[in-house]
Amino acid sequence: MRLSDQLREFLASCQGREVSLDYLRAELKVDPNSPAWDGLRVQMIRLAQEKIVKPTGRRDGTYKVIVQVKAVQVFGRERRPPVQIMFPKDFDKGTELDFAQDMVLREGDAILIAGQSNYGKTTMVLNFCAENIDSHPVLMGNEYTTVDGEPSSRFLSRIDNMTWVQWANGSGDNFTLLPVRDDYADHIIKDKINIIDWINLDEHYEISRIIEGMKHAIGKGILIPVIQKSPGSEMGRGGQFTKDFADLEILLDSFGEDEVMLTLGKVKESTSRLSGRKYAFRIVAGVKIINFRELKKCGGCFGKGWKGGKPCDECFQRGYIDA
Repeated sequence: MRLSDQLREFLASCQGREVSLDYLRAELKVDPNSPAWDGLRVQMIRLAQEKIVKPTGRRDGTYKVIVQVKAVQVFGRERRPPVQIMFPKDFDKGTELDFAQDMVLREGDAILIAGQSNYGKTTMVLNFCAENIDSHPVLMGNEYTTVDGEPSSRFLSRIDNMTWVQWANGSGDNFTLLPVRDDYADHIIKDKINIIDWINLDEHYEISRIIEGMKHAIGKGILIPVIQKSPGSEMGRGGQFTKDFADLEILLDSFGEDEVMLTLGKVKESTSRLSGRKYAFRIVAGVKIINFRELKKCGGCFGKGWKGGKPCDECFQRGYIDA
């Protein structure tokens, strides 16, 4: 086989990597006394013109081997309908949360839930799990298992309180519980609903990369990652990076002393305007969502909570009232 053919075949196995001329000479066993020793550099220049490789610009003669891609055919392909996923319900009404009917989710989408500590994040995702229990969701993250890989007592208490859900059948659990607290993308079960509650990061900007990795692994499933949020912030910890790969963003904050405010942040696709709309609800027994209703900005204080230098008496300093 000619050296040029050997070189192309070898580079095909190195796509996405960097290679140096010295490395190639060693791998291809090029004789230093042969014309091919200097000819290898000429060959790489030609391959760079063909966009097989590109010089890194460093003086060590290193090239990046370009990942080869083929054009993707668009027309004549199957059009898949939106994913049918059930949203949590208002326990008293027995109906899905008001905005659910206008939400459009597709295969591989991510529903990002960002909330203040102790304001409904786990309640929300366990209700997602409960409403879709027939599809055998996957649970992982900090909230569900101990460091020893056992179900946490708080998790067991919550699912025991959800007496309306058939969590198990004769052959075992109707969901998969994984004792995973890191490297989530490596443990995603493809084509399933995967709930990660919650992702703890030292460097919050890494959330974009982590969600991207999980979305690549999810296939036709739905990803529901949970992150922390500071009080009053319009984004989860990580700022704008949290929104990069989210298709639906649900923000949870305190609303008065004993209620939760739900704000719809980024909404990638819907049948009506949803982004920015706010709702309130209470949580009973740690798992039941009740009195779910939409909010509107208070006309007395225009959402500020204060009027004339005093707490607004129309919204009780909350800034919003029932719509």
